[in-house]
Amino acid sequence: MTEQPKPVQRIGLLLPSSNTVVEPEAHRLIPRDGSITLHFSRFRVTVISDDTGSTGQFELESMLQGALLLADAKVDHIAWAGTAASWLGFARDEALVEAIESRSGIPATTAVLAINSQLRKLGARRIGLVTPYVAAIEERIIENYRQRNVEVTASRRLDLTVNTDFAAVPEERIEAMARDVASARPDVIVIMCTNLRFGRRARDLSRILNLPVIDSVAATVSACST
Repeated sequence: MTEQPKPVQRIGLLLPSSNTVVEPEAHRLIPRDGSITLHFSRFRVTVISDDTGSTGQFELESMLQGALLLADAKVDHIAWAGTAASWLGFARDEALVEAIESRSGIPATTAVLAINSQLRKLGARRIGLVTPYVAAIEERIIENYRQRNVEVTASRRLDLTVNTDFAAVPEERIEAMARDVASARPDVIVIMCTNLRFGRRARDLSRILNLPVIDSVAATVSACST
């Protein structure tokens, strides 16, 4: 009897328009046997700062329209591969997921919800935070986690605002930042940004430090493929 081929799982990822990391990193993170395929949609985001022009880029309706284009491809999961809710509030992503699922009937998640799910599974209450963002955004992230009874014990940031500059940060710089926050003995290190290129090195660094290292892109892909 001929063995039937396993069905291919299609993952749809919604990206900021200026993100250049998610596509290549996500392809490196999926199996090479063709059992998972990746499909992408975008909406316009170029600058990440604490002013109203930046936060206005993340309006629900524009994000939803980009996500619903993925539904046309009949993907099995839709994920918003961005971390804006880490500073704008986790409820933003919860509302986005509810809207995507209601309008498309397709299971949905986001990078931040995937990260938070991993934190819960690990029982993490102390995190080391690495971001490319400015101080005001970092402070909002820290406060949002504080409200969830999660303490940011140490943080390192790059004070960048142009999204394409995030993607140019060398992996070695990101690793150095992660090692710095590890000295505060957190339960977990979080690389909070899907436009920082660290997905392939996070697992290796976790083994070296004997400490979980959650990369935003890796968390997103994992949430859709498990």
